[in-house]
Amino acid sequence: MNKAQELLKQYGLRNTSCRAEVLHLFLDKRFALAHADLEQLLGDRFDRVTIYRTLYAFEEKGLLHSINDVSGAVKYALCHEACSQHQHFDNHIHFSCTACGHTLCLNEVHVPEIKLPAGYKVNSLHFSAQGVCKNCEAIA
Repeated sequence: MNKAQELLKQYGLRNTSCRAEVLHLFLDKRFALAHADLEQLLGDRFDRVTIYRTLYAFEEKGLLHSINDVSGAVKYALCHEACSQHQHFDNHIHFSCTACGHTLCLNEVHVPEIKLPAGYKVNSLHFSAQGVCKNCEAIA
């Protein structure tokens, strides 16, 4: 059983060809991907609705989390910690590289706990940084 099949089974998701291929892309690329990126990489093997449903199922089960990219596009990345169907634990910075355009999860950079006034409840936090990633910096 390969890593994609293991993850699908672990998260209680059916192993369809679309789910397996999309998950392989996330495992191979190691950076966030938008729906449009997936459409381009997968060609015409799957229609856009099937890809949307796949992303939705992955996010609902806690396999992926969404990122509101600085470009305005919604991108998705693999969850690093043990996220679940009911809660995501994505307490890290999302870094957008201005050179290559990739959005990366910096899991080692944790965001401090936010203390809100009484009566407020946080459902999600989004932290992002923009600059040049280590791969592009090495080339420059």
